[in-house]
Amino acid sequence: MITREQIPTVLDHPVYDTSGTKIGDARHVFLDDVTGQPEWVSVKTGLFGTSESFVPIQDAAVVEDQLEVPYAKDKVKDAPNVDVDAGGHLSEQEEHRLYEYYGIGWDAAWQAQTGTGQTAATPQDAMTRSEEEMHVGTERREAGRVRLRKYVVTEEQQRTVPVRHEEVRVEREPITDANRGDAMAGPDISEAEHEVILHEEEPVVETRAVPKERVRLTTDEVTEEATVTGELRKERIEADEETGERGKPRR
Repeated sequence: MITREQIPTVLDHPVYDTSGTKIGDARHVFLDDVTGQPEWVSVKTGLFGTSESFVPIQDAAVVEDQLEVPYAKDKVKDAPNVDVDAGGHLSEQEEHRLYEYYGIGWDAAWQAQTGTGQTAATPQDAMTRSEEEMHVGTERREAGRVRLRKYVVTEEQQRTVPVRHEEVRVEREPITDANRGDAMAGPDISEAEHEVILHEEEPVVETRAVPKERVRLTTDEVTEEATVTGELRKERIEADEETGERGKPRR
């Protein structure tokens, strides 16, 4: 069972079952009218916490800032729906239904002593103020892509190369004793032709692919400053004094 001093630690904090599964958040703590000790806690359950279920806390324990109860989550969610009157009380009949559902024995003497049951406790001496903090991090995303693309262009080049050709030159030599025999080998007087083939060089263009360089893509990591702006919410607490009906809790 929790103590009255632990109520601020319980309210609006998580409630977990026997397997460590979160049931919901504690909404109200109900006190015994005679002893003043906490007996029940209402837990916001259902989708988005739209309903409340009652759980006995006689065997519950406060661990750090959460409440652990010895019941399974489904057991708590399926608890009977009970009505709380305008004064924040559980009727004797509603309380009896809850005890019976959770398998807790109903002590007639205790029932006679407590009379009207339990009263919801909303402590006035302390509350928790929260505010949002900004936590800025980075995430890696794709900013763009770069591709290497190879294509062919044609350009003109001029080169100068030496080319040779043959030209005819007429040489005459006088008849001497050394060549007289060759000169007299033919007929004395006749007609004749002698042909000489001339040669020349012409430029020839031949292309061949020659590796010139290797090109690759690399990345460099550059760090720069980026400023982010966000809106943060914070709670403020102000004291409003009011006088309530004696014997009834302020809610």
